[in-house]
Amino acid sequence: MVERDNQEITIKRQAELLGIHRSNVYRQREPRQETPENVRLMHEIDTLYTKHPYFGYRRMTSKLQEQGWPVNRKRVRRLMRVMGIEVIYPGPNLSKRYHAQYIRPYLLRGLSIDRPNQVWGIDITYLRMGKGFMYLFVIIDWYSRKIIDHELSSTLEKAFVLACLKRALGRCQPEIMNSDQGSHFTNADYLNLLTTHDVKVSMDGKGRARDNSRTERFFRSLKYEEIYLNEYENPRVLRRAITAY
Repeated sequence: MVERDNQEITIKRQAELLGIHRSNVYRQREPRQETPENVRLMHEIDTLYTKHPYFGYRRMTSKLQEQGWPVNRKRVRRLMRVMGIEVIYPGPNLSKRYHAQYIRPYLLRGLSIDRPNQVWGIDITYLRMGKGFMYLFVIIDWYSRKIIDHELSSTLEKAFVLACLKRALGRCQPEIMNSDQGSHFTNADYLNLLTTHDVKVSMDGKGRARDNSRTERFFRSLKYEEIYLNEYENPRVLRRAITAY
């Protein structure tokens, strides 16, 4: 979330706005390795969230506790953030205003989608493997339901999203790009890329899962028809399965 090349706000100030210590920004660290128990818990969270995409961490915690998981809200919220299925909104008021400058209105309400490349929907989802997990970014044409492009990554760094978008936009362009308000899409790099290609930016309302229903429907189909039926050994096998699907 921290933009190292931002000329207007220093890294120190960005860290303050995001509520993190600047040493965490300067220090380059490997992604945290989750325990096998946490990975199993994340797999269960993924299953529940796919079925109930409107669940926040409070309802998710209650449901997991009903199933016998010894968890609290703090643990569930952290794992949902790791999975990328809970949008992280900065806490302090000043930070909210800084984040708000990248928010764009939802442009699709009442819009008749009647041709290819009119609207593309983009999103990221968590994909489980036998002993780990990866993240899948997809670009979907909302009229034809065609997968324009996709990319897998072992981390949630925004580079894999931008690389996939640049590749897709190099072939063709939509009139409107719709996303949620996640940090991958509420930043200068993403917005500047779409502006350069004359693409209008649309974003779901906060907490409105239905605004991105077509993309969410694809994720559900993918998981129920492919991911949950298999236990992939490694990223190479998962990548091959996703491409085939």
